[in-house]
Amino acid sequence: MPAGIGTLLGPELRFGFLNEAMQNLLGGTTPAGEPLTAYPGPLTTDLLEVMKQVYEAGRPFVAKAYPLLLPISEEEEKIRHYFDLTLEPLQDDDDQPLGLLVFAVDVTAQEEARQRAHELSLETRRLDARLRVLTETAPQITFSLNADGRFEYVSPQWYYFTGQPPTADLNAIWPLLIHPDDRLRVLYQSDTARTMGVGWNYEYRLRRHDGQYRWMLSRALPELHAPDKPVSWHGAVTEVHDQRELSEALRRGEAELRFLADSIPQLIWTASRVGFIEYYNKHTAEYTGLSEQELGPTGWIALLETAEQAPAARRWVQCVATGEDFEGLYQMRRHDGQFRWHIIRARQLTDSNGPRWFGACTDVDDQHRLREVLQTQYDELARTNRDLDTFVYTASHDLKQPLFNLRGLFDELRRTATFHDAEQDILLQMVDEALGQLDGTLQELAATVQDQRELAAPTEELDLRSVAEEVLLGLRAQVQETQAVVELDMAASPTLLYGRANLRSVLHNLLSNAIKFAHPERAPHIVARSQVSDTGQPLLIVQDNGLGMSISSESDPMFHTFERQHPHVVGAGVGLYLVQRIINSRGGHLAVTSTLGEGTTFTVHWFE
Repeated sequence: MPAGIGTLLGPELRFGFLNEAMQNLLGGTTPAGEPLTAYPGPLTTDLLEVMKQVYEAGRPFVAKAYPLLLPISEEEEKIRHYFDLTLEPLQDDDDQPLGLLVFAVDVTAQEEARQRAHELSLETRRLDARLRVLTETAPQITFSLNADGRFEYVSPQWYYFTGQPPTADLNAIWPLLIHPDDRLRVLYQSDTARTMGVGWNYEYRLRRHDGQYRWMLSRALPELHAPDKPVSWHGAVTEVHDQRELSEALRRGEAELRFLADSIPQLIWTASRVGFIEYYNKHTAEYTGLSEQELGPTGWIALLETAEQAPAARRWVQCVATGEDFEGLYQMRRHDGQFRWHIIRARQLTDSNGPRWFGACTDVDDQHRLREVLQTQYDELARTNRDLDTFVYTASHDLKQPLFNLRGLFDELRRTATFHDAEQDILLQMVDEALGQLDGTLQELAATVQDQRELAAPTEELDLRSVAEEVLLGLRAQVQETQAVVELDMAASPTLLYGRANLRSVLHNLLSNAIKFAHPERAPHIVARSQVSDTGQPLLIVQDNGLGMSISSESDPMFHTFERQHPHVVGAGVGLYLVQRIINSRGGHLAVTSTLGEGTTFTVHWFE
């Protein structure tokens, strides 16, 4: 027999009959007549104690899957085996105990399989609990359907979302919560998928607990047990309302942008991160007479004038590699073969989809040709202006010699000739004054031309007080003659970034005019000070107590050449015109406040 069988006699449980299987179980050393306790083999103390109690009580006992450690060989460790042990008391004809009959059936394979099945059951329950926790904490509605399409399980999220009580009949209420416009489609797609034994993936609107319909994405896959048909479907319902609205908004935005791009009379295009053009607007095809396929991924470069294609392509490749903006003026061929000037611009946009390029080709041929005409006219006017300046400068110098001759002749005539006229002195004085005015006018004309040539002089950091003192040093004779008092206060803004010649001309004209147009009844008192405006820009204020003047606008006065308000004072009437011209050319303006008979205040705004 495959089971171990043996008899143990007497209260000492001495070895009686043992078959081969029992001998192998006990280790092979079982002398007949010897007590079991002397050669217990793998039997445990606990088992030996139970055998004695069975012998004394006379009642059989069965131990299921009892573990025993059996050595396979002397070199290897002991291996756990499991046995079903049956202990049957032996009695004589008078029902007196004789011993025990022991049966030992090796059930190791069955026990290990049972234990493994138990472990798998525990692991299955653990994984099932974990899966349930995951499905019930995920922001999705999970469900299971049987082969008939009836719900076997739905996660609590369904009740939270719909507001339905757990006692509601899910199979009856679910179709009623689908939007009426989607209901028939959803029922048909679900039934078709189950009939074909496949999964499904579709979107529909489901009514939320607040009565609002929200877009949901339903996905499910069948549970297959080959070769049979699917027995159930497992899936999830995910709310995609916000994503769908965002997608719809993006789609509308893209359509609107495409419509806008097609409506602009410019060549609009987009390119990939490597610089290949992916989109042309409608106007591109109309302008070039080529389709999108004919233009290709580098279409705008092929449309350029032949000599410009290689430089433009190199520049485009460099911009694509570095991410720099692309901009250039090129001649591009129109559908009629005419080359027209275009400004081509492209910029890179980087977002979650990676870098892309957006470009435009703007036809500026008319503006370019007009600018060329204007530039030609400007150059001609500038040349004419330079010629006029040269003529005036030369004429003023050439007229000085005749003036000197007239002055010499007049002085000689005064010395040698006599007049018998009561108004002789008056006439001589008038001639002398006329010659003086002519001399002053020629000098003013020469100075004006020289100052205009210096309008474009380079700027530098200048010390206002130092330049003002240089100007006053040149006016020392006039200051002493009129006993003028000049105060300089440049502490508020001591320096100015300006052209030296321009600054000296402005200070010279303002200070000399303040001395020249002094009031006859009082000595000139002149104050020149710097300030800072509310916007942080430097100012210069020159104030005097002279004759004053009439002005049309204090904030924006207009001074013209040879315009004079006090003819009795010697002058050419170009000083204030020149001051205003210099200040305006440097981006500033001149403001004036004045009262006749009291004085004038000039405010120089160096910069706007």
